[in-house]
Amino acid sequence: MYDVIVIGGGPSGATAAEDLAREGRKVAMIDRAGRIKPCGGAIPPRAVRDFNIPDSQIVARINTARMISPTLRQVDIPIEDGYVGMVDREHFDEFLRVRAADAGAERHTGTFLRIDRDSQGTHVIYRDKQTRDEVRLSTKLVIGADGARSNVAKQEVPGGDKIPYVIAYHEIIKAPGKIGSYDPARCDVIYDGKISPDFYGWVFPHGDSASVGMGTENPDVDLKQATADLRAASGLTDCETIRKEGAPIPLKPMDRWDNGKDVVLAGDAAGVVAPSSGEGIFYAMVGGRVAATAAAACLASGQVKDLRIARKLFMKDHKAVFKILGAMQNAYYRSDERRERFVSLCHDIDVQKLTFEAYMNKELVKARPMAHIKIGIKNLMHLMGVIPATRA
Repeated sequence: MYDVIVIGGGPSGATAAEDLAREGRKVAMIDRAGRIKPCGGAIPPRAVRDFNIPDSQIVARINTARMISPTLRQVDIPIEDGYVGMVDREHFDEFLRVRAADAGAERHTGTFLRIDRDSQGTHVIYRDKQTRDEVRLSTKLVIGADGARSNVAKQEVPGGDKIPYVIAYHEIIKAPGKIGSYDPARCDVIYDGKISPDFYGWVFPHGDSASVGMGTENPDVDLKQATADLRAASGLTDCETIRKEGAPIPLKPMDRWDNGKDVVLAGDAAGVVAPSSGEGIFYAMVGGRVAATAAAACLASGQVKDLRIARKLFMKDHKAVFKILGAMQNAYYRSDERRERFVSLCHDIDVQKLTFEAYMNKELVKARPMAHIKIGIKNLMHLMGVIPATRA
């Protein structure tokens, strides 16, 4: 009998498993293994601090972000007094799983099938990767961290089958060093309806490799052709392709994360990817941590209502940021004219400073109220069309 079974071994599930194991709980972690999520790989310094990420996992430190508009106008935003850390999910996720196992979590490799319940308790059934046999594990609680379109969420939590998402696709390529418009110390974010009509494209350096990709909710978009166009625009067409990956990415936290009995969700399964930016690694790890906190509280008290703690803790710290980013996406991603205005807004020094201070520290910056007022006024002027789209 396990205290907690964690389904999914990505950043969220591995963090939850490690935290609970370090508290002395008996934990099993079930992961499919071999699957690599398409991801730009960016993590803020706060993630490095909060989750003790070693330097060996940071494959690049980015000091500039370039925003590119539909008319190819460029705005370079320097990252002052900090950096954006880049990780390679192929190695980063496995590092987290190994760390969880070293803390005492038992690793199981296979595919989750279902949760059964009887007089003996709650049982997780999965298909073992090697033997292909069904394996049954008994537990007191379950953490569903099995990603977007989570099977745990669909089976167990109201609304778990209705999470909105974009489909992300990227290609990991061998990076050539500085060539064409590609810079190994700069992240490029491309706001162009020809690449993505409702999200964005990216070129993110990973040291010896790079991630080139895009996301969209539109099923008619040719993801591979859009990515090929991105590679061509950056002079990366002839670079060797290492791997290609695609997957859904949720963009709205679920209204409920638990089933009121024995299951709580975490990470992508709970919908905690930031709107507008699509940032997910930090929020996934936070989601895993609060799910572990809720599970530990429930085990200690015997009260299933304590499973609600996970969502409460997460939203207490991040609801405002998600609300603002969601409003930005709704306002600026709907047309190329709006995307042009968004890049114009990024010229503003106050926008640049406040954006990256908030990114690195993962909280809204309150130190400069006049800057917030100025940004708010300029934002309204752009949305009302008072400022021409091509003006800063």
